[in-house]
Amino acid sequence: MENGLSDDTVGNPDAEEGRVPGLGEIGLNNFAPYVMNRIMARWNANLAEDLKVREMSTIKMRALAVLHVSSSLTINELSVLAVTEQSTMSRTVDALEEQGLILRTPRQDDMRVRDVTITQEGRAVFEDVWPIMYTDLQRMFRGIGHDEQQAFLATLQKILRNIRRHEI
Repeated sequence: MENGLSDDTVGNPDAEEGRVPGLGEIGLNNFAPYVMNRIMARWNANLAEDLKVREMSTIKMRALAVLHVSSSLTINELSVLAVTEQSTMSRTVDALEEQGLILRTPRQDDMRVRDVTITQEGRAVFEDVWPIMYTDLQRMFRGIGHDEQQAFLATLQKILRNIRRHEI
């Protein structure tokens, strides 16, 4: 930390001067949270359109996707990993259970806690939609090489670690 500056501020003239640039100076298209929100809003809108035919919502599909790769989760854990409010996830889990796509079972060591798991029918629904999601993913990374994708994902993982508030 030379001159009292961290590695994060070295080379950034505004940070070196102790000045915070205005959003107008940075520009919306250079403000990472704005760009990430635009990307995810478009991703979710495209996915919602694709899922409508299957009478499935994006939040249901996110829940099934997380459960597809996890053995069992609580509603709180599922809400963190599916990136939604716990109350929304509770309603989503109710609907998925009604559809027979997930099961809730009391945890042996604490009957107050319910573990949520995906059923075979839930796996089949997810596997039916996964090719659509994967095609959308491929479209999103069109013209971006494998190494660049991996570097991007590594950067996103670092950002997530920097802002994470959950253990998951």
